[in-house]
Amino acid sequence: MTKTVKIGDRVIGGGNPILIQSMTNTKTEDVAATVAQIQKLAAAGCDIIRCAVPTMEAAEALTEIKKQVSVPVVADIHFDYRLAIAAMEHGADKIRINPGNIGSAERVKAVVDAAKERNIPIRVGVNSGSLEKELVEKYHGVTAEGIVESALDKVKLIEDMGYDNLVISIKSSDVMMCVKAHELIAKETDHPLHVGITEAGTIISGNIKSSIGLGLILNQGIGDTIRVSLTGDPLEEIKSAKLILRTLGLRKGGIEVVSCPTCGRTKINLIELANQVENMVADIPLDIKVAVMGCVVNGPGEAKEADIGIAGGIGEGLIIKHGEVYKKVPESELLESLRYELLHWKHEE
Repeated sequence: MTKTVKIGDRVIGGGNPILIQSMTNTKTEDVAATVAQIQKLAAAGCDIIRCAVPTMEAAEALTEIKKQVSVPVVADIHFDYRLAIAAMEHGADKIRINPGNIGSAERVKAVVDAAKERNIPIRVGVNSGSLEKELVEKYHGVTAEGIVESALDKVKLIEDMGYDNLVISIKSSDVMMCVKAHELIAKETDHPLHVGITEAGTIISGNIKSSIGLGLILNQGIGDTIRVSLTGDPLEEIKSAKLILRTLGLRKGGIEVVSCPTCGRTKINLIELANQVENMVADIPLDIKVAVMGCVVNGPGEAKEADIGIAGGIGEGLIIKHGEVYKKVPESELLESLRYELLHWKHEE
């Protein structure tokens, strides 16, 4: 069991629910754009948000951003220790640093002292891409063992400065190396772990890599907060993270949409319909399964395991409840009829 760490009004570790993170891709200095994106991500289910702080102006913008958002804000710092201190002075709930690129021990200590004064957690991040030369040589290349040793060295550096309010993140774009590194470090530390596959890639490759990597790690009970890193709209990261957690049984709530693959019997534009259903149910707070079926032949049978389903035919559609045909509706009204049933679900089920 890992220790608990408080980030703003959220808590990770100690068996608490795994929290979802993402990162804004706006210029942090642009308060309005950053706030708008954070609010969108929070509405989609983001629990903690990280913002890049590459300039003093970005650090100062955190004061105003914090006034307008409800989720904890993590400041992402590279190289300049003064930006880490400024970010904390301007309200960051947590900072992310790689002590290896902050500079001398004195500079790291200045950051640690500022964090200690305010009891702000530090996420110690190590990437396979920034592994120290001596560790690459020691392990004959970039390895899981090298990543773990690098991370634990940095954690010890900060602990020796008298501070242990830490979260560890070890990331690699090599999925299986990342899995192995997490298995190793989980045996060596009780600090909470932030899990993600770095530089995972575009929507398709990034989702597959993240699902496999996070699935293998989380299913062993390792990990306290996650980010699905995708090259795309950060909203996609939240959708994917929620699905990964739900698939592993680590998060309840939200409608799960299942749909059949298309086949020669499909009489409607199933692909479009399934996507429309998925978008439509995103804001309906039910913990049920909805099936979207492409034909009236297999629809009722295959939708048995779902709480409610729809099946399309030529010109007409079926609403199916618990495997039984509940009513027929014109095809054009199928989506609206499903929405009506879902909005009234609590009252009648």
